[in-house]
Amino acid sequence: MEEERPWGPPWRSDRRSGRFQRRHGVGVGAAVIAGFFQVVGANNAFSEGAVYRPLSPWVYALLLVGPVALLFRWRFPLAAFAVAGAASLGLATFMAPRWTIAVAPGMALFNLARRGRARAAAVAAGVGLVVYLILCWVFAARLGLPAGAHADLASVVLLAVGSGVLIFLGGAAKVRGEHMAEMMKVRAERARAIEEQEKRQASEERLRMARELHDVLGHHLSLINVQAGVGLHLMDSRPEQAREALTAIKTASAEALREVRSVLDVMRAENEAAPRQPVLGLSRLESLTADAGLPVTTRVTGDSRSLPAEVDRAAFRIVQEALTNVRKHAGPDASASVAVDYLPTALHLAIRNEGPAPADAGDGASEGTGIAGMRERAQSLGGSVEAGPVTGGFLVSVLLPTPDETFADHDGGRAG
Repeated sequence: MEEERPWGPPWRSDRRSGRFQRRHGVGVGAAVIAGFFQVVGANNAFSEGAVYRPLSPWVYALLLVGPVALLFRWRFPLAAFAVAGAASLGLATFMAPRWTIAVAPGMALFNLARRGRARAAAVAAGVGLVVYLILCWVFAARLGLPAGAHADLASVVLLAVGSGVLIFLGGAAKVRGEHMAEMMKVRAERARAIEEQEKRQASEERLRMARELHDVLGHHLSLINVQAGVGLHLMDSRPEQAREALTAIKTASAEALREVRSVLDVMRAENEAAPRQPVLGLSRLESLTADAGLPVTTRVTGDSRSLPAEVDRAAFRIVQEALTNVRKHAGPDASASVAVDYLPTALHLAIRNEGPAPADAGDGASEGTGIAGMRERAQSLGGSVEAGPVTGGFLVSVLLPTPDETFADHDGGRAG
């Protein structure tokens, strides 16, 4: 079975076919390099008189057996080393000791260690060294080997040291490959985590924008609807009051457009101008209650102070949504009150109406989108919303934490 390599070029779309092509190419390159060194080295040795037989075709075939065996080193690493080593031992029986005839078995030995088989590589190298000593040292005279082909001590030491170095380098290459594979895995996981975080942030931003647009459009369109009804009802009998209703509709629609633009400003390019409309917050509470379309009384207690931007905006939106619910569901004669209480580490809001409970209020599964949206806003800031009927009306109670360390950094307005 072909070994799974831990990493490869990122341009490979088909990893399995990419591995085969890559290995095949490396195998061919190694075979060509080994064949070149062995053939050129044998010719140089022959010209120096270090080859004791003519360079016949079978000698060249023996020189090329090892390089050809390298083509199969991925599937059969141990067999490739055995074939390349046997060919080099055959050459050593009629050539003076030269490193060039051991290029192919050296590459095969390196590959064997790189495949994670360092022990097998050490045993194979030891067997090869022993066979070389037996052929070219112990039985050299009995086999009739030329005197120049006898192994000397320097050649034996060089062969042993070279084999050890190749095994060590092969093991180091394996460790490096595993380290790179682990690094690539970590990078891929990190990139995946960043991508998921970006998707989550984008989703949260879309949800925030949808909530903002719901609050803006729900409040102003509800006001426009009420004023349009008043204008139609009084068009013939009281034209001056109908004119006031139309003026309120114009004001509400312009305000709605401004607030929608402020919500969509987060999508503007970096080189565009910043929005010029005031930041939404309790600093605009007076204008909010004045344009609510019903009588609203406001009471502020505690030490008024700057609030964190998110808390300030959430407080404004919650009051806006609560008044919208009152206007839509509490009847034509309803009135409301808004109480803002600055606590030492929190902001408390109480929006109460005198009239029927809003139709979208309730508990559990019956809770409508209005109160659900208020609760989501508060919970996103660590706060809470309690809503339910009280004697003679309906009460929305909101608690938003305001940590001390955020006061100095806030750039919003103060409650008026």
